[in-house]
Amino acid sequence: MIEPLVLLPGLMCDARLFEPQIVSLSRSRAVTVAPVSIGERIEEIASRLLDQLPHRFALGGLSMGGVVALEIIRRAPDRVSRLCLMATDAQAETPQMAAAREELLIGAKAGRLEDVIRKIIGSDTLAPGPQRIPILNNVISMAVDMGADVFERQIRALQRRPDQQGELRHIRVPTLILCGAHDRIAPVRKHAFMADLIPAAELKVLEDAGHLPSLEAPQVVNNALHDWLSEPARVAYG
Repeated sequence: MIEPLVLLPGLMCDARLFEPQIVSLSRSRAVTVAPVSIGERIEEIASRLLDQLPHRFALGGLSMGGVVALEIIRRAPDRVSRLCLMATDAQAETPQMAAAREELLIGAKAGRLEDVIRKIIGSDTLAPGPQRIPILNNVISMAVDMGADVFERQIRALQRRPDQQGELRHIRVPTLILCGAHDRIAPVRKHAFMADLIPAAELKVLEDAGHLPSLEAPQVVNNALHDWLSEPARVAYG
């Protein structure tokens, strides 16, 4: 049986973040985009998702989705057949980062959610080129549709997220790490660090992408995911 693929989107994003991948990959397998807005802690989100997801599946996450993906494989390593981390940081938030998010929450509650999202994911976090503004507008549209309440839950979860660096060495499934060369939120060095610690990891740096590689370099991401999904699965933990 072909394993299903579960994709977890980033902050204030929905299935539109993975539209190119859904179109390409769903021709050969079931593809599900699961929400990461169902709790105020990463651990709570992962636990609730595990109650709903298939018994065994391939798992990919982008940004906040990658943080949740790491918690899922920590909790249920036997259920994850392979792992893909995109634009992800395994480190906990510093007190300074967590405190800075309070101002963003105030702005969102005051009705300035669009302005807040532009501060978080500005055009300088994406690769230069004509696609930059349309992609940013797409992100703004997703965020506005999700609303300020979801924003608050997700920000609280990020503020309290556990440090997952110590768990990386225990991952024993085929792991693909994708990062954009222009990503200022989760730069290449953070992905290289994860790739060094995960025994079965392959790192790919996308020269024409920033923090949203699934939309910025969709064909490159599609090809990488196809190759990753074709690798023989291994036992999750040795």
